[in-house]
Amino acid sequence: MSAAPGRPSELGGFLRARRAQLTPREVGLPDTGSPRRVSGLRREEVAQLAAISVDYYTRLEQGRLQASASVLITLARALRLDDDQQAYLYELAGKSSARPRRRQAQRVRPAMRRLLDQLTETPALVLGRRMDILAWNAQAAALFTDFARIPPRRRNYVRLLFTDPAVRNLHADWEEAARTGVASLRMEAARHPDDPDLAVLVGELSVQDSGFRTWWASHQVAATSYGTKHYRHPVVGELTLDCDVWASPDGSEQRLMVLTAEPGTPSHHALQILASWSAGSPPAQGATADANKSS
Repeated sequence: MSAAPGRPSELGGFLRARRAQLTPREVGLPDTGSPRRVSGLRREEVAQLAAISVDYYTRLEQGRLQASASVLITLARALRLDDDQQAYLYELAGKSSARPRRRQAQRVRPAMRRLLDQLTETPALVLGRRMDILAWNAQAAALFTDFARIPPRRRNYVRLLFTDPAVRNLHADWEEAARTGVASLRMEAARHPDDPDLAVLVGELSVQDSGFRTWWASHQVAATSYGTKHYRHPVVGELTLDCDVWASPDGSEQRLMVLTAEPGTPSHHALQILASWSAGSPPAQGATADANKSS
């Protein structure tokens, strides 16, 4: 379908009508039970779900702004539009009804995979765009969680910090780790402002966690490449590990995150125990194949 000239006033009317048809419970928002002055969702709630500002969304509804393709994607998901409704949304916005082409799938480089597998006593992860977890070794699974149990499209470092109890409880100072994760994600947003998957991730976490909402709104940024992590592991107890993040030189935006301990320290001994404990577990195979399905 060719793109028609946009019809902002009709687009605004459609957005208002659609949000009036939804309840907070249907989109995963808490329902306080208090009386609501409007039927359905408020503008603030739609903006929160779509990870855009209230002012931006208000101007869309008022016909004073033309929506970008990436914003249309997040609005379609936030408002639970079916295929016909999405096509209609794009038509009103003067865009093609076809969704924008997704970014090339993130594929772990063979050299990165080999390096990961050769780190037998050191927890290591391969992070991609949006801090997606693309691959890991057995030590990382023993330290953090069994990543293989998590659907590939939900294996995201920041998402797990906020939503996975095992990962959350592992961090001795969870708030510091979470703040750093949000600041790093902010940096990702600066590099890829039109990434619809990043917008969906931010919208999802904003809905689920008030802390994430607050820290995201603070616009703190970080591109941390090294530091110290403090963990409280259910099997080996307290660990203090040096964290180094190495960027791939090929422009793929893949980064190798490695956690090490000073030889002879209790934390180094704890890593050795983890290595022995994980030696009998199945190797972390399949991580690369699964990650190749994500974008």
